[in-house]
Amino acid sequence: MRYPISGRSPAAATATLTTVAGPLSVRAVRGPVLPHEHLVLDLDRTGDGAAVLDSGRHRSAVVAELASLRASFGLGLVVEVTCRGMGRDPRALARIAAESGVALVAATGWYHQAFHPPETEEASVARLTEILVREIEDGIGGSGVRPGVLGEIGSGGERPSAREGRTLVASARAACATGLSLVTHAHLGRGGFAQLELLTGAGLPPHRISIGHQDLLDDPGTHRALAASGAYVAFDTVGKERYQGDDTRLRLLLALLEAGYADRALLSCDISRHSYLRAEGGRGYGHLFRSFLPKARAAGVDDGLIDLLTRRNPLRFLTGAETDTEIDTDTGTGIPDRAGPGTGSVRPLGGLAKET
Repeated sequence: MRYPISGRSPAAATATLTTVAGPLSVRAVRGPVLPHEHLVLDLDRTGDGAAVLDSGRHRSAVVAELASLRASFGLGLVVEVTCRGMGRDPRALARIAAESGVALVAATGWYHQAFHPPETEEASVARLTEILVREIEDGIGGSGVRPGVLGEIGSGGERPSAREGRTLVASARAACATGLSLVTHAHLGRGGFAQLELLTGAGLPPHRISIGHQDLLDDPGTHRALAASGAYVAFDTVGKERYQGDDTRLRLLLALLEAGYADRALLSCDISRHSYLRAEGGRGYGHLFRSFLPKARAAGVDDGLIDLLTRRNPLRFLTGAETDTEIDTDTGTGIPDRAGPGTGSVRPLGGLAKET
């Protein structure tokens, strides 16, 4: 089966991204984007050091992987969604970007409540919003690195806790105030509708929201409904077989594409432990390109649609563009070993198809 894609526009976008090295024209991103990854983090609550990517011990392995993906697949950008309370290290991210040659976007916000720092316990929404806006405008600490996205803003169940609700609303208000987009952590894929309700209720348009970890939820109806709202649906744990098999992920993705929502899907791997690195025998950041996308191609997803899923969608999400005309450069090469451009069209980008 061939899935339709939107036509490529000749108009060049002028939007810029905020990376750890400063502003970057969207025109410069000529290859695929990983929109939900971790390069440095510390989620260790047991002392075993498993949920860690250390800026010292693991940096060389991370750099080697990114550089290899840049050389082999044209990797153009990584969105690093480690935020406050998750072991974020903006200086380390700047070094990784410089050493790998891959542009990186840093994040701000708060993860789900189990990892909230004390600052969130009693603070009002207004105070939390102020913290985020200041960091976005002035940089993280004294690093000079400015966040280019809100994320990954978390909740741990079907409904956010009161504390998670305040951080979600504050993050949405900060996104509105600064023009950034927002990535969520929906634990095991649950709670996406509740997140969307809070975020849009705070004034953030749906197309500036990516609802996270939906590939962990075997519910195509939920995926269609989230996409119909205008939000992005993140299939962002590709390769994490312990949580969900890639065959199931692919089935869910194909269902979303067949329903006409190709322009609302995002793909990433969410590397969050050092054991996931290729140097330690894991599948690494490139599993999406090496394994998952070839399976998608075999199922009938053509190369133009791959470019939509891996480059144009994340760029539209990050910049707030609602059409390809606003971001497309006609210089994107997508993934190497392309068989040629796809044909056909999806519903107009930025429009919302009604479920039939």
